[in-house]
Amino acid sequence: MKQKTKILFVEDEMALAMLVKDNLEQNGYEVRHCENGEMALKSFGDWTPDLILLDVMMPKINGFEVAKVIRNKDREVPILFLTAKIKASDVVQGFKSGGNDYLRKPFAMDELLIRMQALLSIDRLVDAPESDTKHVFELGKYQFDSKRLTIQQNNGEIKKLTLREAELLKLLCQNKNKILTKTSILMHVWGDDSFFNSRSMDVFISRLRKYLKDDPSIHLINKRGVGYKLVTDA
Repeated sequence: MKQKTKILFVEDEMALAMLVKDNLEQNGYEVRHCENGEMALKSFGDWTPDLILLDVMMPKINGFEVAKVIRNKDREVPILFLTAKIKASDVVQGFKSGGNDYLRKPFAMDELLIRMQALLSIDRLVDAPESDTKHVFELGKYQFDSKRLTIQQNNGEIKKLTLREAELLKLLCQNKNKILTKTSILMHVWGDDSFFNSRSMDVFISRLRKYLKDDPSIHLINKRGVGYKLVTDA
């Protein structure tokens, strides 16, 4: 008998919690519900979930703090924030604390199930996009300088990038071989995850592919419905 996928669900609104829990169980998930952050951390200590659904605004310990503690113990388990907080700064804080994706309240169960399936059906996602002070990256036959906004081939040919192109490529380079969700990329590079910006991001990804097309060892992979991953064969 196939083992059920285990979901740790942290939500302090009991009416919503019971509704979501019932729906998830009807869809074949094993769900453990916790009504606050303290209970969630205790439960995480003695149970190994496959995915965490985490409310943000909770008493005692908020969702961001819970995510940080969990990330210190497990850098791979997917975390999906459920939140009514809609400011870009709040969403960015969620990603920095270790979230992989977020869903704004109120939400439809169908959308929640799709987001969950996307996080569960692929390789583990990067917990939060990494950032550091490095600004020069080696990519196969190319050298990318995020400060000079240039990509230079080993034959000396130089391509000049726009600032947005450079910011996007830098984020991908910092998280090479890791999947970044579209939402994560949009919030870090564009500061907003609107439909318009999502379409714009797809265009920028296409441009980067063209800039790097002369080296077949470099791949900008689209995980449909989830996000992008920069992979190099070397």
